[in-house]
Amino acid sequence: MSELLANSHNGHITAAQRIPVIARPFVSERAARTLDLVEKFVEEECIPADAVFTRQLGETTQQRFAAHPPIIEDLKTKARQLGLWNMFLPKSHFKEGAGFSNLEYGLMAEYLGKSRTASEATNCAAPDTGNMEVIAKYGNEQQKRRWLDPLLDGKIRSAFLMTEPQVASSDATNIEMTIKRDGDSYVLNGQKWWSSGIGDPRCEIYVVLGKTDSNNSDKYKQQSVILVPHTALGITIHRMLSVFGYDDAPHGHGHVTFNNVRVPAANMVLGEGRGFEIIQGRLGPGRIHHAMRSIGQAEKALEWFLARINDERKKPFGEMLHKHGVMLERVARSRIEIDAARLAVLNAAIKIDESDAKGARKEIAEVKVLVPEVNLKVIDRAIQAYGGAGVSQDTPLANMYAQGRTMRIVDGPDEVHLLQLGRNENKRGKAHKARIEAQTRKGNELCAKYGFDARDPLYLNRQSGGKGKL
Repeated sequence: MSELLANSHNGHITAAQRIPVIARPFVSERAARTLDLVEKFVEEECIPADAVFTRQLGETTQQRFAAHPPIIEDLKTKARQLGLWNMFLPKSHFKEGAGFSNLEYGLMAEYLGKSRTASEATNCAAPDTGNMEVIAKYGNEQQKRRWLDPLLDGKIRSAFLMTEPQVASSDATNIEMTIKRDGDSYVLNGQKWWSSGIGDPRCEIYVVLGKTDSNNSDKYKQQSVILVPHTALGITIHRMLSVFGYDDAPHGHGHVTFNNVRVPAANMVLGEGRGFEIIQGRLGPGRIHHAMRSIGQAEKALEWFLARINDERKKPFGEMLHKHGVMLERVARSRIEIDAARLAVLNAAIKIDESDAKGARKEIAEVKVLVPEVNLKVIDRAIQAYGGAGVSQDTPLANMYAQGRTMRIVDGPDEVHLLQLGRNENKRGKAHKARIEAQTRKGNELCAKYGFDARDPLYLNRQSGGKGKL
């Protein structure tokens, strides 16, 4: 057995053997075999390659956002030879993918989340995954052949442009970028930021949300989605935004303006006024993909945590860290929280497989909030164990924390999901109140039927002293 796969005191327990019992009936033999291949590919090839990828990016900003590290193409070749390609497109909704369910891909994505290069190496990287789903689900044949095919083949990359700096973009009805029809074209004006993927030199297509009809009485039918080629005139990428100081090169997150950008009318997706429908269809799967990868990131943080507390060179107060009870408690809590979060993610994936992202809105929202919180807790405990090394470049933990913290904002901040979850849960309030009152009344009636006073059994009615004097 390769030492790169060792994961227990007994050597190596395969990924397929570690599938939670509750999920096993939903996993095919083919998916289980592929899961083992994913684990082996990530642990033996991708994680060691992460260091090379970082160095091949270069040093300066201009170099980093013009780079395409050769090791990525080497990894992509190996992944395709292993059949590890486009696993993210669920078989229940798309014919273009590898034929796995959301649940099966969820188990695989956990391993992809442990490496910086693994998702791109298998053509399962954001924002391309969500953009491919948009075009596959809502695009016409012309759009699919022009943009989906090269994306599925890993020949180009894409960007997603929704958020704007001047408005509260957590409410997408606030989006201001205009998309105006002009003959056989649409003309776009406005600005976007946190435009994920726009920095990559291979990014050739932008999926853009804007307003085609700001006067529509239905505020959810004012928006449209259009495909904008990166070569369209009038687009300026001003700067890339850092994430806790990390630039996420080469794909990054850009601040971009559109000045009378003309796009063929044929690039409109699904039709005017369908933007909200499309974006909701895109963000649902995107949210659960983030959650799936975050489980893997939490597992990686726990692995680093365990490695640190078993390092014989480090003995604070004369004992190794695993001899200190507080550390073992943190390990135990991390194990419990990761396993619980994983089950929530897999439950959401099963729900999507049974219906679709819309039918699983509650479950997706739950994991969108829960998993980043668990991930951050586990990473924070690992950082604490490493001390100064934990917040430096000597471990991957600081970068993982930055990524994990961002997950509480992307694809809708926690507050939006919590508010919606709370509102929907509260709709049951009157029914619960009525049921509890009815059960109380029936309990009183039963007490009377069996000859008991309905009063509290602990009722005393005891008075102190005699009667009060006037």
